[in-house]
Amino acid sequence: MNKEIKIPLSKNKIILLLLGTVIFVLLGFWLAIDPENFKVSVFQYRSAELIRVVGIIGIAFFGVCSYFIFNKVFDKKYGLIIDKNGITDNSNASSVGLVKWADIIGIRVLEVVNQKFVMIDVSNPEYYIELKKNGIGKMAMKANYTKYGSPISITANSLKVDFNEMKEIIEIQHKKNALQHRI
Repeated sequence: MNKEIKIPLSKNKIILLLLGTVIFVLLGFWLAIDPENFKVSVFQYRSAELIRVVGIIGIAFFGVCSYFIFNKVFDKKYGLIIDKNGITDNSNASSVGLVKWADIIGIRVLEVVNQKFVMIDVSNPEYYIELKKNGIGKMAMKANYTKYGSPISITANSLKVDFNEMKEIIEIQHKKNALQHRI
């Protein structure tokens, strides 16, 4: 039996993410409230209405992100647990908990806008999407599945580990556990 690997959430990383989203919410308010005086080269020749809409969209998007990140600040669970059963992910808003080794058919790295993810390909993606009770998280999982071929993605953004170390741990444990769960 393989030992259990527990990777905690990094409160420092989470607080920095929260600070970033709050700054973007405030920027959104500035755009929405005072679009005529927002003189940045990107928006210099845009209409005030367009700038206001961008601000409102920014408030909504980063406000939702702030909510989920704020909740992670007080989360006492481990961010990632890898054991004989599978990978238990609690690192972000679209995490579904335990992904069983028997369901995992592949592991790959995806990079989107300089952000790296470990994509967990599963034999039954709809099952994992349905596990998610949170509507926004479920929408994110559906979007991941449609665009990238898997609803399950793990990033090190909120974990006390860097991406390469996390990826290596997942890959090694997958090799150790995948065969014995398919027999």
